[in-house]
Amino acid sequence: MSKNPFDYVNAINNTKKDILENDKDYPSFMVNRSLSYFPDTVLYANEMNINHHLDSKPQFDFLRGIIRKRKRFSKWNKTTESQDIEAIKEYYTYSNEKARDVLTILTSSDLTFIKERLNKGGAYR
Repeated sequence: MSKNPFDYVNAINNTKKDILENDKDYPSFMVNRSLSYFPDTVLYANEMNINHHLDSKPQFDFLRGIIRKRKRFSKWNKTTESQDIEAIKEYYTYSNEKARDVLTILTSSDLTFIKERLNKGGAYR
C-alpha cells in the first residue's frame, strides 16, 4: 500500500521510522516542499532539491537522520485566483501570468465592462 506524502514527513519529523518500501512511491518534491515551511528544515529541503538526482532512499535517510525530532505543522499555501483574473483570462484567453500582468493596467471601469460582456445571464421562463 502506498503512503501519502504526509506519512513520509511524519516519519522524518517525528517517528524516525524507515517506512520507505518502494523508491517509486517517495514523493520527494512534496516532502521537500513541506519541509521548506520551517526555518530549521528549509536548508535541508533545499539541499535535497539541489541533489534531486539521488535515489529516494538516500534522500529519505538523509532527511530522517539530520532533522531533529520535533512536531511541525503548517498549512500549505494555496494560490487563490480573484474573479478579476478569471474574467481577464476568459475574455482575452490569457494565461494566469499574462492575466496578472494585464490586471495591473486595467481600470475598474475596464473590469466592469469585461465582466458585463462575460455575463451570460439566466433564462427564466
